[in-house]
Amino acid sequence: MPIVVLRQNESQDQLLKRFRKKIVKSGVLSTVRRKRWFISKSELRRVEKKKAIRRIKRRQYTRGGE
Repeated sequence: MPIVVLRQNESQDQLLKRFRKKIVKSGVLSTVRRKRWFISKSELRRVEKKKAIRRIKRRQYTRGGE
């Protein structure tokens, strides 16, 4: 869990902004969102395969269909 310490002459807003950046960088929020619902291994594999196909198609589209 990311920890931030109040610096000298730092406002609460600045402290909160630093904390949010650390949370995003550490990936805590994305992990929590991903684990919100249970997904079986077979479903997870299916979703990952679908993402990979979309990624490949997107790369081919951006290259101009080489």
